Amino acid sequence: MRVTLMTRGWRTGLALAAACVALTATLAGQAAPAKKVERQAAPRQPAVTPAAAPAPLETYTYRSEGRRDPFVSLVNRGVEAPKGSKGNGVGSLFVGDISLKGIVQSRGAYLAIVQGPDGKRPFIVRVNERFADGVVKAITADSLLILQEVTDPLSLTKQREIRKTLRAVEEVK
Repeated sequence: MRVTLMTRGWRTGLALAAACVALTATLAGQAAPAKKVERQAAPRQPAVTPAAAPAPLETYTYRSEGRRDPFVSLVNRGVEAPKGSKGNGVGSLFVGDISLKGIVQSRGAYLAIVQGPDGKRPFIVRVNERFADGVVKAITADSLLILQEVTDPLSLTKQREIRKTLRAVEEVK
């Protein structure tokens, strides 16, 4: 049987030819018999006594002393961005996505009407009601005050107050 190989380089051709020869020899049953390797008995080592075993190494602990831990990722530094709940309620809305549409007074307390980013369905919120990333702190006759949880890992503050007003504040001239 004759096989002609067309290759780009002589080394590749030589390697392919050697592989073909080895394959045909194996298929024809003419492979060289494997040499028998005799095992020599290894000299016996004396058993190690527990007293002679080395002491375990001391584990390393990092002491920050006011510095940033270099082994903690800067991308996700312990706090992940809150994922909105899978429901369709107020708890699934983010503070930055809502807009204040109205304020109603009921039984001596103010209620705020907010609308999500889709603009389809309004929600009525009360004081201490939670959003995906904040909580309603106060509702006045013309504004809604929300305490938002900051998820920026590099920020020194963990909360900030967001005020949503019904009317845009007019500039005084």
